[in-house]
Amino acid sequence: MTRSNLLARRLWTLIEPIHIVTYFSAEPLSTLANAGYRGFWMGYFAGRAAPLGPVGADLVFSTFYNFSQQHVSRAIPDAWSFAPPSAALEARQRGSVEALQRAFAQLETGDDLRTTVEHLRMAALTAPEEGRPLFAANRGLPWPEEPVAALWHACTLLREHRGDGHVSALVAAGIGGREANALQVAAGAVPREVFNVARHYDDDEWHHVTRRLMDRGLIDSNGRLTDRGVELRSEVEDRTDRAALTACDSLSDQQLDFLIDSLTPLARAVIRTGDIPDVTPIGRFDV
Repeated sequence: MTRSNLLARRLWTLIEPIHIVTYFSAEPLSTLANAGYRGFWMGYFAGRAAPLGPVGADLVFSTFYNFSQQHVSRAIPDAWSFAPPSAALEARQRGSVEALQRAFAQLETGDDLRTTVEHLRMAALTAPEEGRPLFAANRGLPWPEEPVAALWHACTLLREHRGDGHVSALVAAGIGGREANALQVAAGAVPREVFNVARHYDDDEWHHVTRRLMDRGLIDSNGRLTDRGVELRSEVEDRTDRAALTACDSLSDQQLDFLIDSLTPLARAVIRTGDIPDVTPIGRFDV
């Protein structure tokens, strides 16, 4: 069965908002802080890395890909001296569920939510695991029974599945994590100011990173993508979508249509809360 890469992209735009309440909504930020983690970034790195166990900074730097090693090292492994990974796992899920329940308060979900979770679970449990460390680590966690918790968990799995595939595509293209951020800016997808705050660049590093991309003919002297840069970025996105699409192999066309229809109001409800910024480090959501 041949499916368009656009299907993978559409599913991602619906799954991503449901997952990333973890990083932006008040409830998970509060539960992670109450677990003992100090400050936003310690909570972020601890919560996202917790499925890997009490790992060090090198592994987090490698798998997360587009953060600086210095940034990661300020939080990991110190975070595990404040609270163990098990505490981060419990806090991130509980807070994320509370945020989603608030977002869905005006929706009537019922049987549709249970069916949505069943389809997402089938996709997550049959998606290829090889070469996808964050996905594999999350898939090894217990599956929640409560429907909203199961929805968040499934979206997290499929989000990390896509993310691992995206890292592989960037590696294959010879684009480092810090360079990938600069390509986003050159493409006009994300303002540089977002990365200055979210990924901790100073002017010297930004100049160094963009200089490397200029030397490869990927961006011009005005900081915009060249034709070759547009082509390479398109290749990376195409490979990412193709890799993500493998998670859909176990689902029928009818099941995928149902997922798109059922996830759309859920994703829109999350966006309506205003918790997620208009532009994040991964761009905008057209839900």
